[in-house]
Amino acid sequence: MFRLPSYVPDLNPTEGVWSLVKRSLANFTAANLDHLVRVVKRKLKKIQHRPQSLAGCLAETGLITEIPS
Repeated sequence: MFRLPSYVPDLNPTEGVWSLVKRSLANFTAANLDHLVRVVKRKLKKIQHRPQSLAGCLAETGLITEIPS
């Protein structure tokens, strides 16, 4: 068991996913909130269907992903 600080973005794979989404929205301007929601959902769906991207977000943390047998 390890004690971790309350907020450690380097150990949170979700931060990597949001980084990918934010990078893809760099020059995006939404017409309204509904438009923004649709675009973000579409970007998340694209990431979901690219397992190598998700694996990269998990690998960035350096955490163990498999339990040794």
